[in-house]
Amino acid sequence: MADKMTITEIKKEFDILSESNPESFIKRFESDERTQVKNLVARAEKKIAALEKEKARMIKMFEFERRYSDYSYICGIDEVGRGPLAGPVVAGAVILPKDCDILYLNDSKQLSEKKREELYSVIMEKAVSVGLGFSSHELIDEINILQATYAAMREAVSKLDPAPDLLLNDAVKIPELTMAQVPIIKGDTLSASISAASIVAKVTRDRMMVKYDEIYPEYGFAKNKGYGSSEHIEALKKYGPTPIHRRSFIKNFV
Repeated sequence: MADKMTITEIKKEFDILSESNPESFIKRFESDERTQVKNLVARAEKKIAALEKEKARMIKMFEFERRYSDYSYICGIDEVGRGPLAGPVVAGAVILPKDCDILYLNDSKQLSEKKREELYSVIMEKAVSVGLGFSSHELIDEINILQATYAAMREAVSKLDPAPDLLLNDAVKIPELTMAQVPIIKGDTLSASISAASIVAKVTRDRMMVKYDEIYPEYGFAKNKGYGSSEHIEALKKYGPTPIHRRSFIKNFV
């Protein structure tokens, strides 16, 4: 039956099966001697190899979660937005299930926008609990960026239900929290839970900055997310600061 299908029909079948079930595509078409079909089978085999490599990587990404598996609810926490000239700091806190099967978790900065959005939806669906915390530009100016970051992290943790009994943090130890904490250098590349928190925080903040772009279109917030791009700095010099700019961050530009 397969050898009676046209190349166009087989390509459509490949598009359908290559992501969800490449094994099925290979089994169905591996005996087809046509060069184009052989190439499609080879592509399906590469997808399987890449998937197995990703599964192996994710086993390593859960190393810390396995190490502290005696804890009931392990929370990864990370922040986004310490460096921008405008907008808030956003912290994400995520408790993943013990049998978590999410793939492709990584430092949000290493993922494409499309992949972050995809993973955000998966995390929100599969996580035991997700919390978000925010520190405004006003609070950043008032208490400094480090303390404002801690405040956002504490808020994110406070919104988790169930409450965590262990925090896996990206490098820092958060003051004023009573549960156990494990700071991990480059944790967003080493812990699945921290990576998930990084993704949730970044997608949330990026969406906020896109909305701010609609209000203040001159500054390119949809593109630069409030960071000090040349376009952003030129707009600051030309138009002055918006209400969401961090006054303590822009002294050299206005």
